[in-house]
Amino acid sequence: MQCSWKAVLLLALASIAIQYTAIRTFTAKSFHTCPGLADAGLAERLCEESPTFTYNVSRKTHILILATTRSGSSFVGQLFNQHLDVFYLFEPLYHVQNTLIPRFTQGKSPADRRVMLGASRDLLRSLYDCDLFFLENYIKPPPVNHTTDRVFRRGASRVLCSRPVCDPPGSPDLVLEEGDCVRKCGLLNLTVAAEACRERNHVAIKTVRVPEVNDLRALVEDPRLNLKVIQLVRDPRGILASRSETFRDTYRLWRLWYGTGRKPYNLDVTQLTTVCEDFSNSVSTGLMRPSWLKGKYMLVRYEDLARNPMKKTEEIYGFLGIPLDGHVARWIQNNTRGDPTLGKHKYGTVRNSAATAEKWRFRLSYDIVAFAQNACQQVLAQLGYKMATSEEELKNPAISLVEERDFRPFL
Repeated sequence: MQCSWKAVLLLALASIAIQYTAIRTFTAKSFHTCPGLADAGLAERLCEESPTFTYNVSRKTHILILATTRSGSSFVGQLFNQHLDVFYLFEPLYHVQNTLIPRFTQGKSPADRRVMLGASRDLLRSLYDCDLFFLENYIKPPPVNHTTDRVFRRGASRVLCSRPVCDPPGSPDLVLEEGDCVRKCGLLNLTVAAEACRERNHVAIKTVRVPEVNDLRALVEDPRLNLKVIQLVRDPRGILASRSETFRDTYRLWRLWYGTGRKPYNLDVTQLTTVCEDFSNSVSTGLMRPSWLKGKYMLVRYEDLARNPMKKTEEIYGFLGIPLDGHVARWIQNNTRGDPTLGKHKYGTVRNSAATAEKWRFRLSYDIVAFAQNACQQVLAQLGYKMATSEEELKNPAISLVEERDFRPFL
């Protein structure tokens, strides 16, 4: 088979881009050990003689909440966002996906996945180092003088909506709601935001755009980071029900099945099976406890967190080695016993968490549940979710479909 010169040129350019990304990821942000020395003469001598090292001398803990859409990740993100010593970012990888992957392909191809993951790891590495300027490469239109109004869900980050990053009128202790943040704070100055990041001892990032924990190995093993992964999982049946309710157009055929009792011939089953495959692959890695994840990985079931949010949050902070902030405890108290009708926003966090955990059982028909159980039986067994064997069992709230499991952190 003959290749045109254009095809050869494209392949060569792609190879160069991939090599550059790899080099950028593993060599950027290197530093010398000498500038921190008190003796200026000795520092100068060591600067001339010593090589460049790349390892973590910061005491920062770098936290990544690894999740999928509608698994409770916004809630878990707030457990870190409310901590006064944590700099929290909500889905910064949205910008990577929006820039690199055509919207209508949804990044499903292997090539799209490789491009997305390479760029995502590079951006995460920079953000954990409080280099917010690297994010500018993916913000459209580009920021002017490091200021922009295009940061995705800025209002979900407490630091980005409070002094000194934002200077709203009113009390110095005023905490803005997400919608008010964008309206009252104006443009986001990334220089000031980066300084606020550096002033805090921990950086937490939430993402639903990394499919598996294996995709993070390069970051976990990066000596410049102190990365700890909180993998959040949820019963796939609950995820399907929540997505069908929240993304009504995208999941229209699932809703049609529920409404008519007949499975559409053109149903996109990958909307379910992709979640189960990614969960299964990722959880399998975590439960095998490879050496590279030792002390770096904790598996959290949304159902366990929803049933006993304070206890589970204490376990998470214990794993991270970070003192639990009183602001976090108060936020949990105020946001897990509320009226679910008050949290109508699709990313809202005010709800009765225990009641919400298995609400999906009344939003799906037994036929749909049986289909989901057959498609996802491996991951259901891995994570301790029970099969519903009848319509009566499915709709009986006295029968729990969640086994008692103790997913201890890998220490």
